[in-house]
Amino acid sequence: MKTSMQPSTYTIDATDRTLGRVASEAAHALLGKRSAHFVKNEALPVTVVIENASKLHLPTRRTEGKVYTRYTGYPGGQRETTMKELIAKKGVAEVVRKTVDGMIPRNKLRAPRMKNLIVKE
Repeated sequence: MKTSMQPSTYTIDATDRTLGRVASEAAHALLGKRSAHFVKNEALPVTVVIENASKLHLPTRRTEGKVYTRYTGYPGGQRETTMKELIAKKGVAEVVRKTVDGMIPRNKLRAPRMKNLIVKE
């Protein structure tokens, strides 16, 4: 017998916190592990709001040294982007989103869970 769960919202303040700690807390909540109704095979109606993403503690060593790679599928199509370039182009919110996305398991529930992440700068 299933029990219906009410939608819940978790708010995380990112002021003066490191990227990894904020992202892991958000991923933990998105997976539903903070809920008493946790089930591995369901995306629970949990919304996570990360506020003040622009006030994250990002050292220059991290922003200039972290490299995101992707592959276009064509020969010679490996593309690299540093965190500094990504922040300049899309903002800190995209960096937080990519970090949390990397902490969610790669299965069919990944997309519905990531839709419940809201990042405010």
